[in-house]
Amino acid sequence: MTELLPTVIGEGIDFVIANGENASGGMGITPAHAGMLFDMGVHCITSGNHIWKKKEIIPFLDQEPRLLRPANYPPGVPGRGSGIYTTPQGSKVGVLNLEGQVFMRPLLSPFKTAEEHIAALRRETKVIIVDFHAEATSEKVALGWFLDGQVSAVLGTHTHVQTSDDRVLPGGTAYLTDMGMTGPQDSVIGIKKEIALERFLTLLPNKFEPATGNVELQGAIVEVDENTGLSVGIRRVKRGTNQAGP
Repeated sequence: MTELLPTVIGEGIDFVIANGENASGGMGITPAHAGMLFDMGVHCITSGNHIWKKKEIIPFLDQEPRLLRPANYPPGVPGRGSGIYTTPQGSKVGVLNLEGQVFMRPLLSPFKTAEEHIAALRRETKVIIVDFHAEATSEKVALGWFLDGQVSAVLGTHTHVQTSDDRVLPGGTAYLTDMGMTGPQDSVIGIKKEIALERFLTLLPNKFEPATGNVELQGAIVEVDENTGLSVGIRRVKRGTNQAGP
């Protein structure tokens, strides 16, 4: 990550969003690791259902506006689900973090929550990026169509497997079902493959350990028209330590 991210930012990227919910040992994120991501050039960290795994992050969620948790948790939960940030060039970017309901926890509707937050964000900026942290492909695709023309991009996270359906929808919203995973590729979604295989073969619980080596940065680059808030392009990124291209 420390080697790969600067090569992407160096291509003229104005604003960097990273889903960091598994940045600390493959599960959760600590304030220290959030700080490392900010130091590397990340402007906003989104998350998902694993945001609560490290207890020390809970008070930090109220202290650090650049770290988001899904907006559709019940009222009174620590942290915030959306924010408006300023790029180094002075432009404003709205970011909304949502969590899915299908095969996940019974949270508030991400569709209704999206409507409420987008209405507030649009009062300050037309450029709005949505991180939809969800399991079901159908739910992600549905939210993409639901928000087409209302936001700049709907980008899925959670499965750790990058999909190949990056495109700009008819209304001008860039869409990708899953951004993929930044981590070791010789693994089972980041976990040592031997440990994952043992769990599948025996059905016995065991402690997950993150794999190492053959690290790849995955994500997407979205080009947005600042005047309209609509996207004019999106392309997936897969960048390994021995790779030079997108």
